[in-house]
Amino acid sequence: MCIDTTVQEKNIIFPTDAKQYRKIHQHLLKIARQEHIILTRTYEQEVKRLKLHVRFATHPKNRKRARYAIKRLKTISGRLLREIQRKMTLDQLESCRDKFALCQQMLNHKRGDKNKLYSLHEPHIYCMSKGKAHQRYEFGTKALITTTRDSGIIIGALAFEKNVFDGHTVPAALSQVERLLHRVSSTGIGDRGYRGKSQVNDTRIVTPKPARKNASKEAIELVRKRFRRRVGIEPVIGHLKSDHRLKRNFLKGFEGDQINLLMATAAFNFKKWMREVIFWLQQWRSISKTVFTKLNLEC
Repeated sequence: MCIDTTVQEKNIIFPTDAKQYRKIHQHLLKIARQEHIILTRTYEQEVKRLKLHVRFATHPKNRKRARYAIKRLKTISGRLLREIQRKMTLDQLESCRDKFALCQQMLNHKRGDKNKLYSLHEPHIYCMSKGKAHQRYEFGTKALITTTRDSGIIIGALAFEKNVFDGHTVPAALSQVERLLHRVSSTGIGDRGYRGKSQVNDTRIVTPKPARKNASKEAIELVRKRFRRRVGIEPVIGHLKSDHRLKRNFLKGFEGDQINLLMATAAFNFKKWMREVIFWLQQWRSISKTVFTKLNLEC
């Protein structure tokens, strides 16, 4: 079997500091309106003006103004948060405690911090760097796909709530395959991200590496054939993203990640099965047509 991981992106904006502070501002204004809290100042017009100052922050003439605008946005968000907390009753504070904790956590972020918060409505997502030239960072959850080596049928799909190393996802993938198929393949083929453990239970994990100097031609050809088949999982992931809505997940929470991944892989397998059925129906139709034609000629 072949295993590989990908990123299931969430439907969030790219989390720059300015965008996050504006999100906190909008979130706090919404809470204030829902709880009927009268604010001294909403800062809506100023935030709208500061948004334009941040727009071309990378231009040399705009850097100083953009830095001031980002700092001012942070000040406004923190000031608004403290004012709303002061004017709330104890019951209101208790009901909004989790929301305020997320806002405060986002305001306290520093550049080198780990386990950052990237979204208020999707706090469980994390940042992943997959080495893509056009998209350096992706924000979502890691998804693991397991397929058969030759037929390309998906036999396992898992979403991970934490950004774990690829090699550490293998035991969970094998246990899922064993639960679904009641058996496990003796060999699991992965890319170089699965280096580390070469054996998990009774399954040998094989990754690409240079051949030994004394290896025979048959052994080298077997390894090449095996990894040529492994590459077939990449277009499977591509079809899941482009054809079955795995590119961007619009379902909320980590449960939404699991549901979206399950539905995408199920749709891929159903579509593959339907193509197989249509192919054999067409073959049967052509064979039956030939047989009836011969029978008519003999009669």
